[in-house]
Amino acid sequence: MHLNRTTVIRLAAFAVITLAVLTLMSLHFMKLPAKWFGVGRYTVTVQLPRTGGLYNTSNVTYRGFEVGAVQSVKLTDTGVVAVLSLKSGIDIPSELKAEVHSQSAIGEQYLELLPRNDTSPPLKNGDVVALKDTSVPPDVNSLLDAANVGLRAVPRDNLKTVVDESYTAVGGLGPELSRLVKGVTDLSIDARENLDPLLALIDNSKPVLDSQTETSDAIRTWATRLATVTRELQTHDDAVAGVIEAGGPPLGEARRLVERLQPTLPVMLANLVSPSQVALTYHSNIEQMLVFLPQVVADESAGIVANVNTKQAYRGGYLSFNLNFNVPPPCTTGFLPAQQRRDASLEDYPERAPGELYCRIPQDSALTGVRGARNTPCAGKPGKRAALVEVCEGDAEYVPINDGFNWKGDPNATFSGQDIPELPPGVLGATGSPKPAPPPVAAAEYNPATETYVGPDGRQYTQSDLAQTVQKDKTWQTMLLPPGG
Repeated sequence: MHLNRTTVIRLAAFAVITLAVLTLMSLHFMKLPAKWFGVGRYTVTVQLPRTGGLYNTSNVTYRGFEVGAVQSVKLTDTGVVAVLSLKSGIDIPSELKAEVHSQSAIGEQYLELLPRNDTSPPLKNGDVVALKDTSVPPDVNSLLDAANVGLRAVPRDNLKTVVDESYTAVGGLGPELSRLVKGVTDLSIDARENLDPLLALIDNSKPVLDSQTETSDAIRTWATRLATVTRELQTHDDAVAGVIEAGGPPLGEARRLVERLQPTLPVMLANLVSPSQVALTYHSNIEQMLVFLPQVVADESAGIVANVNTKQAYRGGYLSFNLNFNVPPPCTTGFLPAQQRRDASLEDYPERAPGELYCRIPQDSALTGVRGARNTPCAGKPGKRAALVEVCEGDAEYVPINDGFNWKGDPNATFSGQDIPELPPGVLGATGSPKPAPPPVAAAEYNPATETYVGPDGRQYTQSDLAQTVQKDKTWQTMLLPPGG
């Protein structure tokens, strides 16, 4: 048989194409080198309690991608052993869990490798996945039988109602359900990517759960009270609805009132911030005062009716004046010296002396001033007493100057070394800072005969009440009378 040149060329081209197709099918689709010689493959053994529908050539996936196939499934004394043929070059962590899944309720089975972390060494040829790290799905036949029994137990009319209501509930919600499924899938993917922090959160959640268990009684009480409130709201639903419906006009009037007070109301509310902070700090003191207020009012009310139904002209409480002067004597320790004190008859109003002026004897002293500023209770620190807020809120303690009543003329002569009057830190004259020069003290010679003296400005002044002759008949009554009386 003679073939021409054109036919020979065509046959040769067809042979080459056939050989290329057979080679491609053998290498890529049939994967004969991997099956016959194990090229680019390594084997891993998985122990299973039962097959779960797994068979030879079932796919093996890792993170959703195919990484191999089941080479063989064999029975053992304790269950089933599946030999996996995995692709080389894909690092799969050895700390993993192998689960048998089905692509659908009646679809083919496949084996999914779920890593526990990304830090464990990769699988290698000959590794074994223990039985405790594997799981298989329940038997489909058993599930179908149980579902069939359950459906038979439900009355047909009720089952039809469930189906109809389910269709009404989800009918036309395909896009929304699709977004819900996609959101759940994304959440699962993110959870897998952050597996280690999620596991740490689960492991460290025990203290939080324990605290919830320990406070279960309080939570149960709160839930009971909430149920009572909701029950009352349900019982008085008409009344609540009436309040809501009728509350519109009053709320409108309140809004218009606030708008009319717009320029001044914010300023007033801003000015209430400081009193509210003070009230919050002294909450316990205010509460105690309000508790004692009714009793005090009752006592005062009882005191002003002492002469009821009597012939006494004065109707009210009894007053008693004790004329014991300087018993106990006044405390001057911590106040200005005598030459700087002002006469009570002066009517001008000079600037207040810098610093804090209060009785600075020991707090437990019973000599005088037991209710002085030094014994003011600190609202923020129960048990502590001080005259200054800085001492109450700080760590410093109250330090007295001396035990007596008399004024200490030289601060450097006291054992405490404190300033008199007490100056706040950072103010010129406070302890550790340069002290200001004391005010000048002027002295003038007084002539009792002419009742005159020359002042620091060089002018002559007359004052007749600086010296008096001693009265021969002086009694305690005359001592109480003003000069010249």
